[in-house]
Amino acid sequence: MLKDYLDEHKTVFIEKLVDQDDSAREEMMKASGGFLGVPFTVIVKDDGSKDTIIGFDKNRVNEILGISG
Repeated sequence: MLKDYLDEHKTVFIEKLVDQDDSAREEMMKASGGFLGVPFTVIVKDDGSKDTIIGFDKNRVNEILGISG
């Protein structure tokens, strides 16, 4: 759902398969405070700051990325 939503809004993203990549899993654990569910999203803003979203929270994605609707 999240990938489709981001594609629909022409948002570039990098998918990391934490069930297949130990490095990606460790990165996720650190960024999420130990959460291992998916989707877990890290949005890096132009100023370098980061927002994280646990699960598919469409309203939060819209807010951070400036998507209306």
